[in-house]
Amino acid sequence: MPLLTRWFIKLSLAYLVAALLMGVALGGRAVLDLPAALSALSPVYFHLFMVGWVTQLIFGMVYWMFPKHSREKPHGSEGLAWTVFGLLNAGLILRAVTEPLHALEPGIAWGWLLGGPQRLLALSAVFQWLAGLGFVLNTWARVKER
Repeated sequence: MPLLTRWFIKLSLAYLVAALLMGVALGGRAVLDLPAALSALSPVYFHLFMVGWVTQLIFGMVYWMFPKHSREKPHGSEGLAWTVFGLLNAGLILRAVTEPLHALEPGIAWGWLLGGPQRLLALSAVFQWLAGLGFVLNTWARVKER
């Protein structure tokens, strides 16, 4: 199993645990009388689950299991694949930190930080989009007939 696949899969499992823990907190909010502000974590829960666990697990398995690109580069461009890994996780972490802060305090003094949380959320989306595009570019040629 390639090193990159191991990183994708192990990190996807960590995101699964984090998402499930966040789901427990969100679900137990009313029962445990937790603050209503916890609902600001709902979008983060879904991103951790779908991007962090599902997408990352798929990317790792595809990188490993799809047919070989060539003898010289069986998994396509390794550099592009590591860039995809970095962009996907940077975008996810940036979103996980920025989204609840913006939801709870949209007016806080974030102006000095790249123009505020809206720009950081946009940047996180661009990172994730670029990761998806890189994944498609690196995988496209590996989808072929026998």
